[in-house]
Amino acid sequence: MADPRREVDPGLRLRPVGVVRSRYKEPAELPPPAFAPPRFFEGSTGSIEVFPEFAPALDRLEEYSHIIVVFHFHRAGAAKLKATPPGESRERGVFATRSPHRPNPLGLSVLKLLRRDGARLDVSGLDLVDGTPVLDIKPYTARDRKGRIRTPRRPAKRLTARRAAP
Repeated sequence: MADPRREVDPGLRLRPVGVVRSRYKEPAELPPPAFAPPRFFEGSTGSIEVFPEFAPALDRLEEYSHIIVVFHFHRAGAAKLKATPPGESRERGVFATRSPHRPNPLGLSVLKLLRRDGARLDVSGLDLVDGTPVLDIKPYTARDRKGRIRTPRRPAKRLTARRAAP
């Protein structure tokens, strides 16, 4: 069987189309999404500054309520093939996690598009640090919504207090 890597362009290069502007300066300022207080990210606002040469690509994006932002985990550090998700005790393969420590440190966020002002997109739901390189922006459409998804069950939280017997 032929090596499938021969079919992939070894010179694959991505270039940012913009940058995130966020009040979060360090990754530690953001809680893991699974542990964020309810609606934490809804109130998290910021912007995406699209570089001038890509501004024409934004034409009519404001017709959508939400966007998908593909970004580079530029502060992730070394890649790992295994990771333990927050709140879990067992390791998983990194492709079965949302860890930023990946062979190709790419991420995606679905953000609410509040407003477009020229090449600046004001967004909410922002879970990225300031200076994050944006690689692509796509409209979030009805076909992006999926039903009947399957995820692993998390262990139920143990109750610390028992109800008193009647």
